[in-house]
Amino acid sequence: MSNLLDKINGPQDLHLLSVEELTDLADEIREFITHSVSKTGGHLASNLGVIELTIAMHYVFDFNKDKLLWDVGHQCYAHKILTSRKDKFAQLRKHDGLSGFPNPEESDYDVFSVGHAGTSISTAMGLALGAQHNKTEEKIVSLVGDASIVNGLSFEALNNLGLVKRQMLIVLNDNSMAIDATPGSVAKFLSKIRLSHTYEDLRKTTNNILEKLPLIGKKMEDAIESFKKTLRMAVSPSRLFESLNIPYFGPVDGHDIGSLIELFRAICELQRPAILHVYTKKGKGYSPADDNPSKFHSTGPFELNGDTPDTSKSKKTFTSAFSDTLVKLAQEDKKIIAITAAMTEGTGLNKFKKLFPDRFYDVGIAESIAVDIAAGMAKQGLKPIVCIYSTFLQRSYDQIFQEVALQDLPVVFCIDRSGFVGSDGPTHHGLMDIGFMRMMPNLIIISPADETEIKAALNYALRCGKSVAIRYPKDTIENMLLEPGRSTEPFETGKSVTVRKGSGNIVIAALGSILREAIKAADDLSKQGIDITVINARFAKPVDKKIVSLFDEKKTIITVEDHSIACGFGSAVLELIAKEKKCDDKNWTGRIINLGCPDKFIKADSRKAQLARIGISAEEIVKTVKKIADK
Repeated sequence: MSNLLDKINGPQDLHLLSVEELTDLADEIREFITHSVSKTGGHLASNLGVIELTIAMHYVFDFNKDKLLWDVGHQCYAHKILTSRKDKFAQLRKHDGLSGFPNPEESDYDVFSVGHAGTSISTAMGLALGAQHNKTEEKIVSLVGDASIVNGLSFEALNNLGLVKRQMLIVLNDNSMAIDATPGSVAKFLSKIRLSHTYEDLRKTTNNILEKLPLIGKKMEDAIESFKKTLRMAVSPSRLFESLNIPYFGPVDGHDIGSLIELFRAICELQRPAILHVYTKKGKGYSPADDNPSKFHSTGPFELNGDTPDTSKSKKTFTSAFSDTLVKLAQEDKKIIAITAAMTEGTGLNKFKKLFPDRFYDVGIAESIAVDIAAGMAKQGLKPIVCIYSTFLQRSYDQIFQEVALQDLPVVFCIDRSGFVGSDGPTHHGLMDIGFMRMMPNLIIISPADETEIKAALNYALRCGKSVAIRYPKDTIENMLLEPGRSTEPFETGKSVTVRKGSGNIVIAALGSILREAIKAADDLSKQGIDITVINARFAKPVDKKIVSLFDEKKTIITVEDHSIACGFGSAVLELIAKEKKCDDKNWTGRIINLGCPDKFIKADSRKAQLARIGISAEEIVKTVKKIADK
C-alpha cells in the first residue's frame, strides 16, 4: 500500500486524492496516531474516532480563513497531522513539544487553546457574530461531542443561537463516551436514537438530506422546511433541537468520508446556524481501544497489543488512598454520598460506585450542578462529598459561593489533580483552587501530605460540620519520608505540625504533598551543615498563627506550595502577618519568602520537571536556602 500520509503536507493536499484514497489515508492516520501515542501517551480512543470526520471537514472547508472550534479539544490529533504537524508527534505532550490540545501558538489552524468542555458553540457564536458585524464571509464550524452538548454552557449557547443571522455549523460528534460513559437524560435520548438506527438507516438519512438540500438562498430555506416535514421518525433528536428553532440534520455515519464531504458542501451554504449529527466509534480501528474506550481515553505509553505497564506493584497514589479511605468510611456511615462530574474513574470513585450504587451520582460534564446537588443533600442532613479535578472545579465557582459557603453547609470537596498535572499542561493544572476558595467565608482548605493524612483529613472533614476542601495531586505517596518525627496527629482546625525541629534560623512551611520535597531538602542541607526546621502546614485556611509567631523569633520563613503564589498559601501567611503585626514596622523582625507558581502559564512536561522549573523541587529548595544562609 502506498504511503499517502507522506504526500500530505497541508489540508490543500487532500484534494490530490480520490475519495477512495482518502479512506486509505484515514487508515494510515489511525495507524500513525496509535503508534505515536503508544510511545508518548495521550488521548487515543477519542482521536481514533474522528479521523474520517476531520479529513472531510478539512477537504470542504479552508480553515486558513474559515474557523474550526474544538470541544473538548483532546480529539484534535488528526487535525494537527493534516495541518503540517505530524513530524512533531514524537514530542507530543512534552516540554516545548506538541500540545495535546489545540494551541494557537503552534498553528493558525488552532483558534483557541481549549481543554474544558462546553465552550465551542459559545466561542463559535462569538466568531460568527464578529463576522456578521464585519461583513466577512468565513465559514464557522463547531465540533462538539455528545458529552459536551449536555454541558450548561452549550445549552446557554443553543438558547441564544438565534442571534446569529449567517452560516454557522455545529457538528455533533456522537460516540456515547466522555471520560466515562455519558450520563443523563439527553445522553439516554441520543443513545436510544443510536440503537434504533442500522447502517442502512444512516445511508438513507444521508441521501434524504442531500436530495432535499440542492440549492442555496431562499430555495434552500424552503427545502429545509420540506425536509423537516419528511423527517418525523418515532423518536427523533430533531425535536430536541428544532424546539430551539435550529435546523437539524442526521444522524449520519461519521466514518463515511464521501458522504460527509457531500453533506458539508451542502449544509455549509445554509445562511443560518444548523446542526449535523454524526455517529462515530470511539477507538475505531484499534481493537483494545475499541473494546475499552474508557481505558484508552487518556493513556500513558502502552504496547501495541493493548498491554499497559503493570501498575499492580507500583506505589499508591493520592487518588487511590482517597478511594480506599472513602469506601471504608462509607461502610460505617450510610449518610456519606459521593458526587462527580464525568470523572468516576479518574477520581477513584469506581470502587465506591460498585459498592454503593444508590449513594453515587455522576452528573456528566456539569460541575455546577454537582455542587448544587451536594448543597441540597447537605440541607437534608446527608454528608455529600464532591469529587472533581481542580481545573474543572473552577467552573462551579459561583455555586460554591452561593449555595455552599453562603449557606454554611457541610459539603466536602475532594479536589483531585491539584497543583501541576504534567503532560496535559496549562488547561489542566490545578493551580487556582486555594485562591478562588480561600476568599469564601465558612470554608476550610486543607492539603494532606501523605496517605495517613488523607485518612485523617477525610475523617476531620466529615466530623467538623463545616464546608471543607481537601486538595491533593495526581501523584504517588511516599509516607516513609516523614520518618522520624512523622505526625499521626488528628487534624485540628488551623493547626500545623512541626515534623523536623532544626537549630538554625530558617523555617520551611510546606503545604500538602510538597512537604516531601521540603524534607528531602532538609536532609540534604543537614549533610552540608545547615539545620532547618520543617513545618507541615496542613491548612491553607485558616493559617496557623504559630507560623506567624516565628517572626518574633527573627526567623526566615520559606513557604512552599504546589499552587500559584498569587492568592495561595504563602499569600495567606503574609496577610495574617500584616494583620497580627498591625503593619507596625518595628515588629517586622522576621523575613518571608514565598515559593510557588509564578504569574505565568506552565507548559506541558513531567510533574517532576514542572516542580523544578518553578523552584519547589528538593534540589531547588536547597539552592534557595543556601543563598539565604550565605548572606
